[in-house]
Amino acid sequence: MLDIPLRDRLIVALDVPTVDEARALVRRLGAAVTFYKIGLQLQYAGGIALAADLKGEGKKIFLDAKLLDIDQTVPGATQNIARLGVDFLTIHGHAPTLRAAVRGRGDGGPRLLAVTVLTSMGAEDMAELGTRLSVEEMVLRRARAALDAGCDGVIASGREARQIRALAGDKLLIVTPGIRSAGVAADDQKRAVTPRAAIEAGADYLVVGREILRSADPAAEAATILAQIAAASL
Repeated sequence: MLDIPLRDRLIVALDVPTVDEARALVRRLGAAVTFYKIGLQLQYAGGIALAADLKGEGKKIFLDAKLLDIDQTVPGATQNIARLGVDFLTIHGHAPTLRAAVRGRGDGGPRLLAVTVLTSMGAEDMAELGTRLSVEEMVLRRARAALDAGCDGVIASGREARQIRALAGDKLLIVTPGIRSAGVAADDQKRAVTPRAAIEAGADYLVVGREILRSADPAAEAATILAQIAAASL
């Protein structure tokens, strides 16, 4: 397992509609959390400037942009995002797009993470997309594409983490969303797993949003999840 500081292994998703709400949550979490995800909702409401501010405060930033466009556009977008100084950036798991992003990043820049299959998707969604591949097959296909393209990791459910680890060893980071502690509602997550199960399966980082956002004491909830990560890492 990679040597990752415990607190960095929890990424809190700032899935709120405004920067003011995001800042309020960051204040409540204080030193308990070092890593934040800024997704599409917040990106279009001042989240890019917030990312710069949080970096200035010593936090790490995962920009969940899920880039997907023609090969001529993606390198330029990746290059501009790299200038923001963010730590993680997501790219759609389409092989040409991944290669284009790697070219655009050049030396240094954020770690590029390929999106495999969203944790809100199941077998019926794969059929809707017109593929005969199972979720697991698609995840592994996109993990191989990420490895071949020179990406740093993948976004994948804890249910497929063990298979990805067997495929790639430590050559790919595994960042796992769709995390729900035992007894917590899964909401729209069809492939949710517990923090312990994800880490034991090989995940390096866990992305947690609603479970922390809905808590009366977000810092305490974050500490509980970190404790579960620590216990699974022994």
